[in-house]
Amino acid sequence: MKYNYFLCLLLLVMACKKTEDSNLSTETETETNETVTDDNDISDISTKDFREFKVLDSKYISNESIWADVNADLADFTEDDYKELSPLILDQDIPTLHGNILNGKLSFESLTKFYLYRIRKYDRENDLSLNSVISINPNAINEARAKDAMFKDMEVRENINYSVFGMPILLKDNINTSEMPTTAGAVAFKVNQTDDAFIVSQLKANHAIILGKANLSEWAYFFCGDCPSGYSAIGGQTLNPYGRRVIDTGGSSSGSGVAVAANFCAAAIGSETSGSILSPASQNSTVGLKPTIGLVSRTGIVPISSTLDTAGPITRTVIDNAIVLDAIFGEDKVDSKSFMILWQQPFYAENLDKGSLEGKRFGMFNNLKSDTLYMSAIEVLKAKGAEIVEMDPLEIDLPKFIRLLNLDMKPDLAAYLNDYSNSELGYKTIEDIMAFNQTDSSGIMPYGQRLFRGVSNDSSTAEEFEEIKTVLKANGQQFFDEPMKTHQLDGFLSINNYHAGYAAVAEYPALTVPMGYSESGAPKGLTFISSRLREKQLLEWAYVYEQASKMRVPPKNYN
Repeated sequence: MKYNYFLCLLLLVMACKKTEDSNLSTETETETNETVTDDNDISDISTKDFREFKVLDSKYISNESIWADVNADLADFTEDDYKELSPLILDQDIPTLHGNILNGKLSFESLTKFYLYRIRKYDRENDLSLNSVISINPNAINEARAKDAMFKDMEVRENINYSVFGMPILLKDNINTSEMPTTAGAVAFKVNQTDDAFIVSQLKANHAIILGKANLSEWAYFFCGDCPSGYSAIGGQTLNPYGRRVIDTGGSSSGSGVAVAANFCAAAIGSETSGSILSPASQNSTVGLKPTIGLVSRTGIVPISSTLDTAGPITRTVIDNAIVLDAIFGEDKVDSKSFMILWQQPFYAENLDKGSLEGKRFGMFNNLKSDTLYMSAIEVLKAKGAEIVEMDPLEIDLPKFIRLLNLDMKPDLAAYLNDYSNSELGYKTIEDIMAFNQTDSSGIMPYGQRLFRGVSNDSSTAEEFEEIKTVLKANGQQFFDEPMKTHQLDGFLSINNYHAGYAAVAEYPALTVPMGYSESGAPKGLTFISSRLREKQLLEWAYVYEQASKMRVPPKNYN
């Protein structure tokens, strides 16, 4: 499928979608038997740019419930403290935050309290609410105090460069952590108390502070099929700080992208199957990296597809992205896609500023030339020595893409339920969850569960499934590899998540970095894509562009 096809399809969906009655009717038995008819259409897991919000605020959580266990520890942090610390923290990268702690202007405790105070101040139940955070780690402040105590050790202080030590990080709420339930945004998982996912153990081993859980498009946007980006029953409707109820949040790591943009954390972790990091990162003027499949563990993360899923960092700057990637990569022997890692951290962040675009060759897609921000970004790259090769994208389809996700999700979710969820939930299959959802359709699933029905109804032989995966991977790799070989390219330049589907099935890395704002104020990202395990190069290229362009502007109502 070409980008033009995606655009036309999205416009068709938007044009044909009728305003629905505000009464939230119960799903009927007839609807229960529906299936997804277009198994090539990946728009169901991409940004849906419409404003038909049936629900804004969560019916299941409130400010009172979120902060009940934290308010006492925040009682001594005042508005004056907040205003005094703001210049030291707002929009500062991790090295700067560490520098301010080294020189005594900040502590890990004051940094953590600042973010918590700011989330409580802005995120819910006010005129600027964003609904980006689902839960708060009740131990976060005590953990920050422990980091301050550790920081008295000179060896710790000397080794803080390029680390996440003491940095408050939000997790997308499909990532297991012991301090809070992992809900995937779903009422069925409201009390899903679990052990830590592998990458959470990695973060903790590197002394990060798990600040809380970020909202998401429910079930990572592979549930309803007809809902806005950023909606979950538990978290409510996530809103974009650059235009509340006007600009789409992107999905499915919506809360992670919004929370980073709004300075609610030092960094966040998202997850992607196809576009779910790239989309919200670009839509919220942040930096998002979708790594090579297998570089970052998926164990303990609520799945869609064991073939395509990955976790990855969302940050305000490229250096922070590299620092967080250094903290979370690593071999996980339980993950079928994980591989032996031959390099030691800090690998991605170290010497990032030594990268260069001189002589690097990038493919520029001709059908994106009408985008003035894209063309301006191309000029910045040229000025830094990059060689730009204009090209038409290959006309290659991604057949049965949705079927791949269906056929993966049914056993993968069952395996998560058996091995990584709270056993007291009692679910064994996706059908068990669907049956629970039917008990209160209007409250639990106001937009329905069309994609879950597709998963439940789909089946194949093992041979057919392997053929689907083989064809998709070959097509995705051909889309990039053929022009890379023909034109001797180092990488490709895209916009937002426009070519995320191809990168997904090729299992290649992609990184998006802010490249400006449309006339309506909507952020856009310049997206670099390259071949397997070229994250280091992607980060270097993005860093050069970021430093040369300085395009990111904070959302004005949140400073």
